[in-house]
Amino acid sequence: MTTLEDLYNRITGDEDARVCKDIPDAACHDQPRNFFAYLLANLLGKVADEIASAKLVLPWLFGALGVPASFTGFLVPIREGGVLLPQLAVAAVVRQLAIRKYVWLVGAVLSCLSLLGMALSAVSLEGSAAGAAIILMLIIFSVSRGLCSVSAKDVLGKTVSKSRRGILMGWSASLSGVVIILVGLWMGGLGSEQAASNVFAVLLVTAGILWLFAAIAFSMVVEQPGATEGGGNALTVALRQLKLLRDDLPFRRYVIARILLLSVALAPPFYVLVAQQQSQGGLLGLGALIIANGLAASLSSPFWGYLGDRSSRTVMSLAAAGAGLLGIVTFAAVSLEWRWATSELGLAMIFLLLNVMHSGVRLGRKVYLVDLATGENRAAYVAVSNTVIGVMMLAGGLIGLLGDWLGSAAVVLVLALLSSLAAAYVTSLPQVSEG
Repeated sequence: MTTLEDLYNRITGDEDARVCKDIPDAACHDQPRNFFAYLLANLLGKVADEIASAKLVLPWLFGALGVPASFTGFLVPIREGGVLLPQLAVAAVVRQLAIRKYVWLVGAVLSCLSLLGMALSAVSLEGSAAGAAIILMLIIFSVSRGLCSVSAKDVLGKTVSKSRRGILMGWSASLSGVVIILVGLWMGGLGSEQAASNVFAVLLVTAGILWLFAAIAFSMVVEQPGATEGGGNALTVALRQLKLLRDDLPFRRYVIARILLLSVALAPPFYVLVAQQQSQGGLLGLGALIIANGLAASLSSPFWGYLGDRSSRTVMSLAAAGAGLLGIVTFAAVSLEWRWATSELGLAMIFLLLNVMHSGVRLGRKVYLVDLATGENRAAYVAVSNTVIGVMMLAGGLIGLLGDWLGSAAVVLVLALLSSLAAAYVTSLPQVSEG
């Protein structure tokens, strides 16, 4: 324990590992242990999520298995909407539990089992059957991740002091980014296409095992009982407050903008399909995309964060316009056979920039909503907008039908045009930032 406290002191700069500010007094003694248990669990979960990514790895797997593009269109909607909507419904139930780490553990174990189910489907099925089985497992995985998400913040708030949470999340993000880049380098080094039939199963099994180890790490957190009163069902609040869409014009326009901005979130799987087709299924292209995805967040966050404090509206508009331009360029590159853009390196650079734009959209719309809302209506704004977006995200999965008809590049173009429309619409929103 002394060694653990010494390491905690070095990382956080504390002279006394027992110093804590806003967590129960009983939790102070266990803070070094809780810090590293949470850090390890969060790190393992982040790496597992990336090597089984619904916007990158699963689309490539679908292409390798001959799954129709109509299935691919639902990967991101189910992954995102499948986390969001159940999370809104179960938050009040979780609030009634004095010890909430067990909810996280249940979510982690279910995540492990669903990923193992995906791996089994990948090696035993093909075509539509494989697509349906993996989509079913993805639904279970998304709901499981929702359980983790809704409980993680409560556990963190009770076990790690406020001034140390940013350090914890920063280390987690940095270390996971390094691991993801190493995974991408490994994937790029697999030159034999014959390995492709098994490499995805290896990735999915590895992700499942990582979630199992994450559960073991999280079980080491010593959590003190917390308050069980005051929780509300966000989904019930949302349904009761839907009239805000009719009566509150600025909020309604924000929700419309956010719906249009879904075009940016829905695009990555179709870029992956384009990259796979251009590389004839070789794993070098996937490795390059994984590295690009790992670099995107670290490269873009400081820029978008600074600009977001000045004008979140500008962030959303610039990011959506950038995503639209990238889609148009990608469609032109495929149609006109611009090899400099459709090579593994060229498409990896495009994918990196796309994820930079997606990060901008996510940051901008979060900051805009916070700045638009007041203390009285913020909870209702969040509940209503998340519910509407969860439903619209699932409906947006139908864009995959266009991929079966016209091809992946055409879907990229359609989503790019919608992103451009979103950029233009966002510029008409009222300015709510003070920068």
